[in-house]
Amino acid sequence: MAAYGLYTHIQSNRRRSVALLIGLFVLVYVLTYAGALLAEVYSDPGAPLDWYLRRGLADLKAAFPFVTAGTLIWILIAYKFHQSMIDAVTGGEPVTRQQQPRLYNLLENLCISRGIAMPKLKVMDSDALNAFATGMNRSQYTITVTTGLLRALDDAEIEAVLGHELTHIRNGDVRMMVIAMVIAGVVSFAGELIYRILFNSWRFGGTRSSSSDSGRRNGGGAAVLVVVIALVMIALSWLLSIVIRLALSRSRESLADAGAVELTKNPDAMISALRKIEGRGELPGATSAVMEMCVDNPRSEFADLFATHPSIDARVAALVRYTGGHDPGKLVLPSPDDSPSDPYGTPEQGPWEAPRDPWGSPPPAPGHPPGPWDSPDGSGFSGGEAGPTPNPLPGPWGAPPRR
Repeated sequence: MAAYGLYTHIQSNRRRSVALLIGLFVLVYVLTYAGALLAEVYSDPGAPLDWYLRRGLADLKAAFPFVTAGTLIWILIAYKFHQSMIDAVTGGEPVTRQQQPRLYNLLENLCISRGIAMPKLKVMDSDALNAFATGMNRSQYTITVTTGLLRALDDAEIEAVLGHELTHIRNGDVRMMVIAMVIAGVVSFAGELIYRILFNSWRFGGTRSSSSDSGRRNGGGAAVLVVVIALVMIALSWLLSIVIRLALSRSRESLADAGAVELTKNPDAMISALRKIEGRGELPGATSAVMEMCVDNPRSEFADLFATHPSIDARVAALVRYTGGHDPGKLVLPSPDDSPSDPYGTPEQGPWEAPRDPWGSPPPAPGHPPGPWDSPDGSGFSGGEAGPTPNPLPGPWGAPPRR
């Protein structure tokens, strides 16, 4: 993290975005070539190896314009409708200042303080503690937070999380992750299509042989080798698309944490927010692509090798080291069922107890009805004792003074 500044990271992300788009087309052409090899083996299983390679290359040249056009259409669809697709999975709903004044004001203040165009704001109904940013350009940028996050975090911590997501937008991380999602989608779709065509064809139709080329038969050994080569190319393309996504995701999170501290000037808020989110960010029904965009992705495979995010401990340690924050350690949050239904009550209050007023005074003593100076909704002053005052002395207006 010390080797890269925020502005250097922005420039680097722009170059990476172009490289990812180029890499997308390369992977698609590799998959097309692999599919062409399998098609040639299916049409003529007894030809020599060099014949398969030449025919596969000829098929790639013939399919080149159609494959390119299809990839461009896929990119345009993702560019235009990726937010709608994500909302369909997560259930995020847009909110206004009137609906979420606390959240809206925190985000607006951050944007105004740094001259950042304010992204759209959405809330998804989930007990999970998480947030993520999406979008490809200024008119599409959106930050989505969960209702669980709003309940569990205080204002400073929510501001830190919003700063984390704003940094992803400023750095171009969001654009890159959407492109990486497109790459994964194209590769997964093409790979699955080829596998289905291959195995369904061999299962139901078998393979056809060409009698005109019987002199070139070599017992099918070349056909088996070509099939192996094609399957390896498909597997490597799929693996490369995953490695690209994981590398991008892991490298961006620590910089986004640092960017949040740079925006809010409050490293302790970012640290405590991460500690509260830790292990509580799983979004039910969300795909792995969506989880990779979140503040924390608790999904991990093969220990930490294929984890999409650095561990919370590693991120907190970096913030403590480089920003001077303080780590409170793992935090235990109260259950959502423990929160009172009455905003003025406490979990210890019974259903028949009078609510406490906003100034913190106790309710009237049992057996004494509240007077005009004791009721929270009376005159507004609730500091006196309930009931009559002993040994009253006459006041100037005939009313007994209060002790």
